[in-house]
Amino acid sequence: MDTERIRRSYTAVADLYIALFGAADRVHADDLAFIGRHLAGHRGPVLDLGCGPGHLTAHLRALGADATGIDLVPAFIAHARATHPDGRYRLGSLDALDAAGHSVAGLLAFYSLIHLPPPDLHRVLTEFRRVTAPGGTLVLGFFEGPETEAFDHKVTTAYRYPVDEMSDRLARAGFTETDRLQRPAEDGHRPHAMLAAVAAER
Repeated sequence: MDTERIRRSYTAVADLYIALFGAADRVHADDLAFIGRHLAGHRGPVLDLGCGPGHLTAHLRALGADATGIDLVPAFIAHARATHPDGRYRLGSLDALDAAGHSVAGLLAFYSLIHLPPPDLHRVLTEFRRVTAPGGTLVLGFFEGPETEAFDHKVTTAYRYPVDEMSDRLARAGFTETDRLQRPAEDGHRPHAMLAAVAAER
């Protein structure tokens, strides 16, 4: 996982990214409903992984979740802290989470894994499973495609996955799919998918 490349790429466009995407009302209503349905009711810590400007962390907190945002990009964390001062935000990498094993009730990874080369994905999903309590929920948003492939994202190279393949990858990491949402390409956006999965008992 080339975290430094990802950090540099998003730092270079941080102001524009915040202006375009840094509010919950910029997120599709179906996505917000899916996130709320699977993460708002959890008792215990919820981590918003790759939280960006912090808007979804704040949204989860408004729904009653004990949410903390984590991101690689200092500019995003600074913005989140200034804009949502009642929230908790910290710098961190998704492949080495600062959380004890089985300590987290829920995880949100909304487009935060899209820049991972496919060989690196299992290691990060395994790290997600390490920190998730049995029965805890992971909600994952990603670009969908007919096959696993790289494409030219506006920030840096990204990857899309067939939804069934992503579900299989979650299963190999110790999660069991419970729900999915798929939206076709619309308004210039690529096909999109969300999965909810529960950490299996061990």
